[in-house]
Amino acid sequence: MDLDPAQLRAFLAVTERRHFGRAAEELAITQQALSKRIARLEEVLGERLLDRDGRGARPTAAGERLIEPARAVLAACAAAVTAVRGAARPLRLDVWGHLFAPLRTVGAVAVEPGAVEIGHGRDLPSVLAALLRGEIDAGFGRHHALPDGRHRELAHRLVRLEPVDVVVGPDHPLAGATELRPCDLRTSQLLLPTAPARLEFLRRFAERFELTSSAVGSNLGAEHFLARLAATPTAVTLLPADLPLPDAPGLRGIPLVEPTPLYAWSLVWPKRAPHPGIPALLRAFTEAGRRRRWLEYHPERDWLPEAEAAQLGEAVR
Repeated sequence: MDLDPAQLRAFLAVTERRHFGRAAEELAITQQALSKRIARLEEVLGERLLDRDGRGARPTAAGERLIEPARAVLAACAAAVTAVRGAARPLRLDVWGHLFAPLRTVGAVAVEPGAVEIGHGRDLPSVLAALLRGEIDAGFGRHHALPDGRHRELAHRLVRLEPVDVVVGPDHPLAGATELRPCDLRTSQLLLPTAPARLEFLRRFAERFELTSSAVGSNLGAEHFLARLAATPTAVTLLPADLPLPDAPGLRGIPLVEPTPLYAWSLVWPKRAPHPGIPALLRAFTEAGRRRRWLEYHPERDWLPEAEAAQLGEAVR
């Protein structure tokens, strides 16, 4: 019995997204093609692997038993390619957290020309899924706990702590301030570029400093989001302090103090069969971090969620 990795990849995408449409979008194929791959896999194995209903899809008991072996097969396929091509194959790195411009940090890290290929992931769950399917080798963004615990399947290293400013429009009551404390924002509304479930940092910030929040609806990009912010007198958002703001009339970035929130960037990669270029990339991040003082953290001055603070000891070694 020969199993087709493309069919296993389709099956895993549905089990991870719990939805045929979202899984097909993630794999860049039609929903019909996705259904055919899974139907063929079920035919070959002689078992129904997924239960479908109006709300989505969930693995059957047989499907649950297949998840780990399927991941192992895809990891073995990726390891076979690496074994043949060796370090000559570029490391495939997906970034996420696009509003906070992750490529500013990745671009500051010195790597050999052609050693890394950059792609773009939607969020941590989608990058994690691509890593476990062997489609990419590493990810760069904000690593955090996931409700299903799948984040534990990744190795990760904190590489940068970045101060963030509060950004307000011209008609906001606090637009004239030279600096603000997070508690000064309690009468404002924290504007989110997409659903709160995908914005763990902003959600944690709102919870810690007792802010209400709302999403703009469809994510149409940074310019649309910031234009909406500029036109809403009660709204604020957070952005990295050194990120240039677009040319929106009156838009202002104001430093946050007492405490200063820090956004944590991490490199993540699969624990099983990592790409041979991972150690060199980690060294490059470490060297850049030391030169640019990326990991400075003072508990009496700065704010980090507890999980990021716990990672600092490993990151500075």
